[in-house]
Amino acid sequence: MATLHLFDLDGTLIHGSAAPVEISRQLGLTEEIAELERAFATRRIEPPAFAERVRDLWSDLTEAHVAAAFDGAPWLDGIREVWAGIRDSGDHCAVISLSPGFFVERLLDWGVHAAYGSRFPAVPFREPVDPAGILSPAAKVRIADELCVRFGVARADCVAYGDSMSDAELFAAVPTSVAVNADHHLTDLASRAYTGRDLREAYELVRNRR
Repeated sequence: MATLHLFDLDGTLIHGSAAPVEISRQLGLTEEIAELERAFATRRIEPPAFAERVRDLWSDLTEAHVAAAFDGAPWLDGIREVWAGIRDSGDHCAVISLSPGFFVERLLDWGVHAAYGSRFPAVPFREPVDPAGILSPAAKVRIADELCVRFGVARADCVAYGDSMSDAELFAAVPTSVAVNADHHLTDLASRAYTGRDLREAYELVRNRR
C-alpha cells in the first residue's frame, strides 16, 4: 500500500516563520503581524477572525509581494528532493495549511501532489474574506480523509509532519507523525521528532516505515 505524506507549512516547511509573516514583511508590517500571530497562537482569536484581520492588514498586497514573500521565505533544505523521492517510490504527498491558498498553492510547482490553504479573495483584494473558506485544525483531518479517498489509501497509511498544536488533531488521526522543530507540546504527541533545517533528514525518520 502506498503512503500519503501530509505536510504542514508554517514553522514546518518554513523554518521559524510563517506565510503571513513573510507576506507582511514585504509590506513593512512585521510588528502588526507579530501581534496577530501571538493572538492566534494563544487562541485569543480563531482562524476566521485572523483571516479577516490580515486581509485588512494587507490592503496594498500585490502578486509581486506574494512572489517575493514566497521566494524569500526561509524554507527547509531538500523539499523538492523529498517530494521527488516520494513520487518516485509510488507514494503521495500533500501540503495542508491554514495560511492563504494563494501562497500554499505555489508549492505545486515544487512537485507536491496537492496543496490546500485557506481560501482568500483574489489578490489584490477587492472582496471580503468568506469565513467558510478559512481552514481550521479540524479541517486538516477532513482534507486528509479526502486525500485518502483520492489516492486510494487509508488513515493507517498516512504520515503527518507539523510543528504546532494546530497539527495536534491530525497527529491524533494518523499512526505516524513527525514533529518538526516543535516544542514539547507537540513532540509529546508525535511518534518521531526532528530538529534541524533539512527535510530530507526528517523524511529519513519515516522513509522505511513500511
